[in-house]
Amino acid sequence: MLRDLSACLLLLAVLTTTATGAVDLDFPGATTDQWHGHKRTRFLFEGAEAWVVVPAAALPENPWSWCMMFPDAFTERCAAPQLVERGFHHAFLDVGNSFGAPVAVARLSRFHDELVRRGLAPRPALIGISRGSLYAHRFAAEHPGDVSVIYGDAGVCDVRSWPGGQAAGRKGKGSAGDWEEMKTLYGFANDAAALAWQGNPVDTLAPLAEAGVALVHVVGDADDVVPPDENALLINARYRALGGTVELIHKPGIGHHPHGLDDPTPVVEFIVRHTTGR
Repeated sequence: MLRDLSACLLLLAVLTTTATGAVDLDFPGATTDQWHGHKRTRFLFEGAEAWVVVPAAALPENPWSWCMMFPDAFTERCAAPQLVERGFHHAFLDVGNSFGAPVAVARLSRFHDELVRRGLAPRPALIGISRGSLYAHRFAAEHPGDVSVIYGDAGVCDVRSWPGGQAAGRKGKGSAGDWEEMKTLYGFANDAAALAWQGNPVDTLAPLAEAGVALVHVVGDADDVVPPDENALLINARYRALGGTVELIHKPGIGHHPHGLDDPTPVVEFIVRHTTGR
């Protein structure tokens, strides 16, 4: 009887949240602070740091953006504060330097499901800064129906390019330490297994195109850390061939840094348009 009552109360809470449009951020032990002038709720999710920023006036159905990694890097240039001003919630879950490995994607999926259960829209816009794009694309490839947009900024789209780099037969500088860590997290027995892997974002675009995920990439044309022609430019060409929606924004003469744009309005408008239809 008590179990049935608890189930009924949970169902009632979910239905009430859905009906009112409210987002329930009453996580155990949650605290609040300010993030770029907006209220932020901080909490632990499965023991990891997590937070959600609340807009002053949320849009209908509670659309949200979700930063995969580096949430405090070049923030004003990478669209998130402007999206909050437009009525988006904004979220982050720290899954560490995990390269979008299966264990990280599984936790990201559980986090997504929990926030949706608490009232956020089912298909957030993912923000992938540098290696964060690897996380975004890996999550989207596994859960294409749970993503509306991927915004990649100087984004890693092939582990052979970064962290592999020149040691993996590619153009970029690479990172030997990250390459070894990535192989361990993915369970690759050796370099040959990592190089032969077909799960890179450049290889897993078809499910995204079929689900209608829109892509926007910002690239510095002089980036020698994550070379555009091995990453975003390749994504752009392949996604167009699949009939997907993709936009590429070039920064002539700019390297890997600074991320974002002096005026991120083009990215903001792309995300709003393809997330809310506005």
